[in-house]
Amino acid sequence: MPSGSARQADLSPPRPAEAAADAATASPVKRRDAFFDNAKYLAIVLVAIGHAWEPLRDGSRTVTALYMLVYAFHMPAFIVISGYFSRSFDASPQRIKRLISGVVVPYVIFEVAYTLFTRWTDHAPDREISLLDPLYLTWFLAALFIWRLTTPIWKLVRRPLPLALAIAMLATLSPSIGNDLDLQRVLQFLPYFVLGLCLKPEHFRLVRRWKVRILAVPAFICALVVAYWAVPRMNYAWFFHRDSAEQLAAPDWYGPVMTLVTFGCSTVLVACFLAWVPARRMWFTALGAGTLYGYLLHGFVVQSAKPGHWYDPAWVHRPLGEVTVTLVAAAVMTVLCTPPVQRLFRFAMEPKLGWAFRRDAAELARNPAAVRR
Repeated sequence: MPSGSARQADLSPPRPAEAAADAATASPVKRRDAFFDNAKYLAIVLVAIGHAWEPLRDGSRTVTALYMLVYAFHMPAFIVISGYFSRSFDASPQRIKRLISGVVVPYVIFEVAYTLFTRWTDHAPDREISLLDPLYLTWFLAALFIWRLTTPIWKLVRRPLPLALAIAMLATLSPSIGNDLDLQRVLQFLPYFVLGLCLKPEHFRLVRRWKVRILAVPAFICALVVAYWAVPRMNYAWFFHRDSAEQLAAPDWYGPVMTLVTFGCSTVLVACFLAWVPARRMWFTALGAGTLYGYLLHGFVVQSAKPGHWYDPAWVHRPLGEVTVTLVAAAVMTVLCTPPVQRLFRFAMEPKLGWAFRRDAAELARNPAAVRR
């Protein structure tokens, strides 16, 4: 999720807000899977590190190569997992309620909050609040809302993944899609969500086999070498999936081709990443339940770097400084995923909106006392 400017953003028992990030709302479970919580935590830490590396890219080919590598798979991995847990979304009243409370309401709150905050950090006092033009990190909530609503369609069609790829390819041909709900990014990232919908538990067990874990090592090394080679030769904005081919100063036919190329590369790297994710409970496993908190909140920290001049000292752009920035980014994201932070911001991420919805017949049958309320 690129964040060079305010408009360039690129994310326990199921809770509405976290369900927005990992689609746990689609299928309430009694016991969380440590593997997926570990994967979400590690992916969201990479999101924070990628944002922290952005000011360090100029003058460092190594940082830029690492940046390109991370951007090739960290959001695709997060979106694939979100799609996987959205498989049971059926647009029932209960699911829609959770979608509104866990996605729509946080989207509105953080869209307003980021607009007000970036008026200061970007010296743009006249920036308008627009709920149709996602600002900074809120694009993911807008995308998740659209993807989740269309889930029944993807479950109905015969070849969902090829269809989603075709839509993403066509999107790169149109620079006029506009900024409404960041549809360019919604459409170009769509195949990863649909891929998650198509996956089954045995696919995740397959990538966790020891042979795959071993093969993932040379695969990542090769990807890093290619990224280092490609830094002066390729526009890595293709991995941001937010622009058409024309907007990236490329011929139209590049768009569909690069859609397939980046999807293939990203899918392989996502598989390698998941192969390394531990399946057992770790010290950070519980933090996987708070990844949406970390995702939305860390943007305020990243934006504060501008007026704070955090990257001005020369030592920050040397190897020791780059390592320090990486560790600090990981630590900040870790803190933002912790239970105390979740409790503090639960009013925005997990609002209780029972008062706003009618109780459906099934709910009244389960709880007759609700009729009297």
